[in-house]
Order: sequence, then structure tokens, then C-alpha cells
Amino acid sequence: MLIDIQYLNSTACEGDVQSPFYQIIMLKDHGNFSVDFTNYVCPNYSLIFLSPYQHFQFQFQDLDSRSIKKLEFHGDFYCIEYHKKEVGCNGLLFNNIYLSPFVTVTSALFEEIESIFDKIVLERAEDSAFSESVLKSYLQLVLALCSKVKSPQLINSRVYHDELTVGLKFQKLLEAFFLIERSVQFYAYELALGLDSFSKKVKKELGKSPSQFIQDRVVLEAKKLLHLTYLSIKEIAAKLGFEDEFYFSRYFKKNVGISPSSFRERVGISIVAK
Repeated sequence: MLIDIQYLNSTACEGDVQSPFYQIIMLKDHGNFSVDFTNYVCPNYSLIFLSPYQHFQFQFQDLDSRSIKKLEFHGDFYCIEYHKKEVGCNGLLFNNIYLSPFVTVTSALFEEIESIFDKIVLERAEDSAFSESVLKSYLQLVLALCSKVKSPQLINSRVYHDELTVGLKFQKLLEAFFLIERSVQFYAYELALGLDSFSKKVKKELGKSPSQFIQDRVVLEAKKLLHLTYLSIKEIAAKLGFEDEFYFSRYFKKNVGISPSSFRERVGISIVAK
């Protein structure tokens, strides 16, 4: 299965769910959920975007599965990294630890995207010589429509005040130093803040603690190197600053749920690496 659409039933919505596929989940009704153990609340007409092996869990009662559709696609079918210039979604919809993992659209756009999902179902049933190209075009359209909505939402959310400045500076520092500095104290010191004050400001503004961001950034980089390069596990461990590949493997498995070698085997190595 390289692309598929499902209605989520109550069983599929229970517990911590992980998948080797990219996922787009359509929520017609508002709801609570968690991604990588961080809680989110989304309004009606929202779409959730998940990368392979992210932890995902619904957290609301009286779930109406009829209002939830999920599209899954494998990285071999549609490489987000390869097509990022075409749809502008990598880092906006997927693979960004600093942004919320969902986008909210109008009811009209939601219905339009839902109709594209229905067309994907019909095209999969056709299984013609042109089906793969048609399916990729439908998927690209969904991603482009959602990117178009998310981009101005992101810009409008950036109201610059003291607390946001701390968050932005932390993001820049983390991107520059996460390979060599994984102590919250380091980032607090660089921003001339006490540890408690720094942690509270980041958590209030960005929704997660600094330690969680540091962990998420290391794991994201590990996933990228496993998926986008042919580097060995030992080489990736060294590149990420781990003492040895065994410590790296334990760290990765603790946070992702599977070993680096299993992740690479199930998710695959992207065509970008070739």
C-alpha cells in the first residue's frame, strides 16, 4: 500500500498510534489530541499532518468516526523532500517541531479537500496505467491547498513581544547548537535568563518545554539522516554527537519506539539520497 484512505473507527482511535507512513487526518469536528506527547486542541474543519513514526493519540470522548478520514502515503510514493519546491509543504505541514501539526480551513475548503479524498478512493479502484500520476496530482493538490492556508496563519501568529522574542531566539540557538549542546542550562545562559524563567517562557509561548524541543530536534535530525542519506548507523551516531552507535540506538528507540535500523527498513531511503 503506497497511498490509501480510511474512515477511522473507535478501535483505530484508541491508544498511542504510530505509522511508517505520512498521514493526513481530516477532523470535521473539534477535538483534543497529542502528537509526540504534546497536547493540542483544534477547532472544526482541521487537518492533522503526521510524519512517519510520530506518536499520535486522540484524547476526546464520544468520537464520531464518520467525521474522521485518514489519508496515508509512503515516502516512496510521494517524497515530501523531493517535491517541497512544488508544494512548499516540507517544514510547514510536516517535519517542523516548532509549528502546530494541524491547519484549520474553511468549511468550503474542507469539503473540497474531502472531495479530493473521494476521488483518490475512486482512482485507486480504477488501477489504470495512469493511476499513479493522477493520485500524485491529487495528493499534491491537497498539500498545496493546505500550505496556502497555513503560510498566512503562521505569519499572522507572529506578534512580536518579549516572550515571543525569547522563543524565536531559542529556536535559532537550538538550530545552531543542538548537535553539540543538549543542556537547557546552556540555552538559558545564552539568553541571559534564569533556568526557571527561561523554561516557563518557552513553555508558555511554544507549548513545550526546552528539554522536549531539544529531544525532538535530535530525533528529527536522526530521522532525516536515516531517511535521506545512505550513512551507516555508526556514521549517523557520530554526526549527531553520540558516544557510540549503541547509545544512539537506545536513545532513538526510547523516543521513537523502534530502532534506527527498523525505522530505515520500514520508512525506506528516499530518492533524494540517490
